[in-house]
Amino acid sequence: MTSKPARLAAVAAGVTVVLWASAFVGIRSAGHDLSAGPLALLRLLVGAAALGVMVLVRRDQWPSRRDLPRIVLIGVLWFGAYNLMLNAAEQRVDAGTASMLVNVSPILIAVIAGVALKEGLPKSLLLGVAVSFSGVLVIGFGSAQHGHTDWLGAALCIGSAVVYATSVILQKPLLSRVSALPLTFLACVVGVIVCLPFGPQLASELPKAHTSAIAWTVYLGLMPTAVAFTTWGYALARTKAGKLGATTYLVPPISILLGWMMLGETPTWVAVGGGMLCLGGVAVARFTRR
Repeated sequence: MTSKPARLAAVAAGVTVVLWASAFVGIRSAGHDLSAGPLALLRLLVGAAALGVMVLVRRDQWPSRRDLPRIVLIGVLWFGAYNLMLNAAEQRVDAGTASMLVNVSPILIAVIAGVALKEGLPKSLLLGVAVSFSGVLVIGFGSAQHGHTDWLGAALCIGSAVVYATSVILQKPLLSRVSALPLTFLACVVGVIVCLPFGPQLASELPKAHTSAIAWTVYLGLMPTAVAFTTWGYALARTKAGKLGATTYLVPPISILLGWMMLGETPTWVAVGGGMLCLGGVAVARFTRR
């Protein structure tokens, strides 16, 4: 890979990380007025509309029929099940704790990609994963509210992580022959179809929702969905899945900072220390001996 594509992939990954970190805060805030299913449906409707416009403008080549079953599966898992579980989880746990628990996924991605995609398990990746995961655990201890953890919320977060990791592994081979934009659009449309049963509930809750909740949901559809999933696909097509997955360890410290600034969920010094470990682990995991 030349230096310019490598830099562009790094920028795309950075955009994804920041937007996905903000999503934890947006879901937490909007979830006060919208239930898990209606929130997922409205977010995906906005995301699908934005992605549809982008597809019409760019006119990228559409996937072949042989790729459609895998894209449908990604849509069901990542855009449907992941959003529903994470939305439900964040109605029980704070944004920082949710981001910490979901970010066991890079470990799953690194291990599965190392075996299934034959990316290997270099020492720098394993060491970086270990350091960052220790930071994630520290954040969890520092972010837990009232001295206890909601175990159903925690279980939903872990379930989200499993779905997330599985979807990345399914997506990686497709990106060698399918552009990230139409892939993301089709998967998002599938997610909308999965969430359609929540349409009547959305129609009931939307008129009662505060303007801020609706604004957050529109933001979730435009930025963490339409933009971030596309930049993620761009970066994943040009980076090993395990190494790119390790960059998402930056999400918890960013989520905690945003949660503190926007929701008043004050981080502890323990959580701040965990965030520094996450940063160090990402640096180690992305190190490649030339």
